[in-house]
Amino acid sequence: TTSSSSAAVIDFRSDTVTLPSAAMLERMTLSPLGDDVMGADPTVSLLETTLASTFGKAAGLFFPSGTMSNLCGIMSHCHGRGSEVILGSNSHLCIYEHGNLSTLGSIHSRQIQENADATLPLDEVKKAFREDDPHYPRTDLVCIENTHNVLGGRAIPKSYVDDAADVCSELGVPLHIDGARIMNSCVAHGTPPSAMAEKAASVSVCLSKGLGSPVGSVLVGSEEIIYKARRMRKACGGGMRQAGVIAAAGLYALENNVERLAEDHARAAIVAEGMGKQGWKVEWDGVRTNLVFFSLPEGCGMSPDEAVALGKDEGVLFGGGYSGGGRMRIACHMHITDEDAERA
Repeated sequence: TTSSSSAAVIDFRSDTVTLPSAAMLERMTLSPLGDDVMGADPTVSLLETTLASTFGKAAGLFFPSGTMSNLCGIMSHCHGRGSEVILGSNSHLCIYEHGNLSTLGSIHSRQIQENADATLPLDEVKKAFREDDPHYPRTDLVCIENTHNVLGGRAIPKSYVDDAADVCSELGVPLHIDGARIMNSCVAHGTPPSAMAEKAASVSVCLSKGLGSPVGSVLVGSEEIIYKARRMRKACGGGMRQAGVIAAAGLYALENNVERLAEDHARAAIVAEGMGKQGWKVEWDGVRTNLVFFSLPEGCGMSPDEAVALGKDEGVLFGGGYSGGGRMRIACHMHITDEDAERA
């Protein structure tokens, strides 16, 4: 089954646990294929041009994962020795991508603490920027994350993205958006993707989170950036042959699963309200989306690991171990029903 509500277990661990629907599987089976490494898969090409157009960019490139999409996108901006990228110290890029900017990209990361609303303080970005001096790495890029995972699934508005891009322009560097859940942000703010990313040089868009595709991300940007990213993708082993099989799922997701993200947001609000009434310390200020972060009530007498284990015993799966272990997370997705949200 593809619905957690029809089973004993409700899986809130991540919005990546969803399974393809029958209609998505049919689209995957029937779509035309070719060798994409040779540029001959029409379904991959359609996905790339569709997302590029959606975000108002010249070109797109399909990747097997968001981690590789981010890496190759950033390497396309920071392609010289001694490059540095400014990013948030709580960002997915900083914490959860194996330090690949340095280990694979030879890129130094300049990490700054985010504001409580998940934005980078732009005055600190300016202070962190380094001119071309042989003593220092050279700042070549600024990265933001929208929505921001660790800081609560907060949806960053277009006004801030534009302000960040304007600061980058003043400094003479581009802005890259880690947009693993950027469609959630667009839906939450009622902002078209092309407007949200208008001033960004590149965006990595994940298809396998709330959109429900089984795999894949697309990097969008200028023709030059995508040309460089294609070379980087080859170097990382990310070239795929008849990849239209999985690109078709991404197309189906874009056509059918974007607007329904609002349902995930509404169910997350139900979860947050219910847990708050039960005494959990719930983080739910600002513009939130499908992620609910929470911690244990005072004096409950159990550890976060024990809470996760107890939830599993009760048939409710959720994630733990965030921010040193004290925070836990519930992620709502297309398999979660209103009844599931109430039960949590």
